[in-house]
Amino acid sequence: MVEAFLAIVNPAAGGGRCGKQFPAALQRLREGGLSVDVVETKAEGDAVGVARAAWHDGRRRFIAVGGDGTSYEVVNGLFPAASEGDVRPSLGFLPMGTGNSFLRDFTDRGAEHTILALLEGRSRPCDVMRLHHAGGILHWINILSIGFVADVNGLRARRFKGWGEFGYVLAVVTAVAGLRSRPFPLRCDAGELDDGPMVFASFNNSKFTGGKMMMAPHASTADGLVDFIRVSPLGRFGLLRTFPKIFEGRHLENPAVRESRHKTIELVGSDEIDVMIDGEAARVVPRAIDVLPDALNAIV
Repeated sequence: MVEAFLAIVNPAAGGGRCGKQFPAALQRLREGGLSVDVVETKAEGDAVGVARAAWHDGRRRFIAVGGDGTSYEVVNGLFPAASEGDVRPSLGFLPMGTGNSFLRDFTDRGAEHTILALLEGRSRPCDVMRLHHAGGILHWINILSIGFVADVNGLRARRFKGWGEFGYVLAVVTAVAGLRSRPFPLRCDAGELDDGPMVFASFNNSKFTGGKMMMAPHASTADGLVDFIRVSPLGRFGLLRTFPKIFEGRHLENPAVRESRHKTIELVGSDEIDVMIDGEAARVVPRAIDVLPDALNAIV
């Protein structure tokens, strides 16, 4: 008997749009011959516990139904346990939230693309990134950022969360007004210490972030490497001039922006900082970043 998929649904994603749309999408999968069980989450963090319990119960096929935050929680529910076995988890993405950045590496057709991939049994190996920090390990498949980008995300989460899209604008304005470059000492692949100031840095598995922003245009989800984007001091006007180019990946033309790829990155600083990880805000004391190569079967 073929194992059923477990659809972990965040009905609140996309301002409640997911709750209205997911039944029709899952019905199409069932009509196409797939067996799908459903669990709806009720609060932030629920998907972590659901995925973790399902993995320990022997389930290996999952669908994250919601936005980037839902996928992030499901991945952190599956790992690290999934990295210790012989069978990789399979994960499909039905994007019905506000971001859905990871899937954009493969398609601009969103949920329709995933539905066809599920029905046709298409999948490909995908790396999973790990952030080792003072309190444990966080996993991600899209992007982790520190510096300005994380400051904006943290401000929005702590001060402007109830303001909707306008809250993001307020967070950007606040962060730009207080823009500063600062060192985030790190060492790539056990090389020399980089302790020069940065506006921000991002550590990417896939190309896109925030929907259509091509932060890491040369990143690959299955090369076993972290794509590291480092932005040296720019100043407010330099940042604002460079930022629009990110939608085409042309920000790399600025000499202050540097791209490189690595297996491991050691973060030497000991202070607690904001991080933005697959769109979620956290404060951690980071220690190191590395890769679990081909740890996930992405249904795309």
